[in-house]
Amino acid sequence: MPNSNKKIKKHKRKNHCDKNNDSTGNLADLSSNEDDINIMNDDFEKLQVDKPYQVKYSEIYGRYLVASRDLKKGEILIETDALVIGPCAESLPLCLGCYVDLVNVPRKYYCPDCGWILCQKNCPGYHTPHGHSEWECKSFKEHNLASFLLKCDEKDIRFIFEAILSLRCLLMRQIDHDKWIKISEMESHNKIRRNIPTLWDRNQELIVDRIRYQWGYKEFTEDEIHTICGILEVNSFEVGTNGCRARALFPEAYLICHNCQPNTTHTDDTLTHKLHLRTTVPLKKGSTITLSYSYTLQGTLKRRDHLHESKFFWCTCNRCKDPTELGTHASTLLCPKCTNGFILSTDSLNQDADWKCKKCCYAVSGKSILILLDRLFDELEVLDPNSIKDYEEYLKRYANVLHQNHYLMLSAKHSLCQLIGRSDGFLINELNLSQLQRKEQYCRDLLAVVDVFEPGMSRLRGIICYEMHAAMMMIITREFENRTINSNQLRSRLKEIVKLLHESNDILKIEPIGSPEYSMSLAAQDALKKMGNI
Repeated sequence: MPNSNKKIKKHKRKNHCDKNNDSTGNLADLSSNEDDINIMNDDFEKLQVDKPYQVKYSEIYGRYLVASRDLKKGEILIETDALVIGPCAESLPLCLGCYVDLVNVPRKYYCPDCGWILCQKNCPGYHTPHGHSEWECKSFKEHNLASFLLKCDEKDIRFIFEAILSLRCLLMRQIDHDKWIKISEMESHNKIRRNIPTLWDRNQELIVDRIRYQWGYKEFTEDEIHTICGILEVNSFEVGTNGCRARALFPEAYLICHNCQPNTTHTDDTLTHKLHLRTTVPLKKGSTITLSYSYTLQGTLKRRDHLHESKFFWCTCNRCKDPTELGTHASTLLCPKCTNGFILSTDSLNQDADWKCKKCCYAVSGKSILILLDRLFDELEVLDPNSIKDYEEYLKRYANVLHQNHYLMLSAKHSLCQLIGRSDGFLINELNLSQLQRKEQYCRDLLAVVDVFEPGMSRLRGIICYEMHAAMMMIITREFENRTINSNQLRSRLKEIVKLLHESNDILKIEPIGSPEYSMSLAAQDALKKMGNI
């Protein structure tokens, strides 16, 4: 599906489950726990002066952040530069200066000092602290790293770029001791990861052996490199937009805990990737500050499995506890044995639990549900991403299998919200009334669920509000021209459109300048001006 909603964000707080691999990652109720204590540490006391958050501590969960005062929605919580930035895991070749995808760069440029491939001679990240720095360039030259690019195949080059960020972290020990200390404070979960052979052995072969033995950085031990691998897996944020994709480590922000119904969002500067983290809803003093480490429009079974595999904990937040997913039915299946029966997990915190119809008690094993979900997901993934027909046929095909709000149905609707009105042959002014009404309904269905999972000023809400206004505006224009709408109905619909545009603009105007979302906010502003004239 189109990736206009950047999936957030692969990071984690410190010390959440070293003692027990079955620990949970939920901190939603910790602010009321009498056993919680403020960290009595001079450095953290200094950090918290005049900050909108406080660092709290739990013996079970470690450090996390709470609101130090009542906060408004949209209020900035954290503004901070990255400690280190670099390619994502199994990254396509990208420029180490500005992180643009090199696959789409017609003519490559090679650093005159170290020979490493870059995007162009005037790359904005060349010899800058947040890009291909002078000290990195010197180290690459000393170890002749560019020569390894010439020897690798298309598959291995992805692992070479992946290892670069681990190397950058390690080099901080020699270049910037303060940054190294901050990176070292982050959780690596080595005890857990060491007991996952597929993960540990992969990192040994593709990153540890490469850095230490192939590239010749013998000053770093195997354990040190494994620790950095873990820190990146657990704490890194995805950054970038418009063809730029990277991951970064940030101070302070890594302490924010997970919740499947987050109360913050964040953006990063297009050049420096400085992080701006904001509240999406009002927060009371003492409320736990949260964000989601997984894609919110994913069902509980798959979402919890992803969190366990990538972040090493089982989430037990309120959404995960509720088989109906807070009343949205984002994981609900329809019963084949009775009318209007909903099949739900008998225990949503148990991945192996049976699923039963709430009306007739028809039962399905958890394993069978997983097999079904995998099959339907694979089927969705192979659809032509630009085919409105394919997505609508998918919705019809499984209308008697999946609840209309099931996350797989929402995924198809999300794609349709953006394709209808923007695709060749389906531009907004070319659509007939039926197509416009379907677009509006897909937007409404999606927005009803997003309002629960990502309430307030979330990026996804801003996008859906804009897409929905476009369909509504065309519908009422047609109805007005055909005199099928009276003045009261017209006034009511226009008020709803104006509200959608205001929400879209308020949310998306904070996105990076030049991003598709920021451009959408400008379009919303322009539409509001025209609405004023009306």
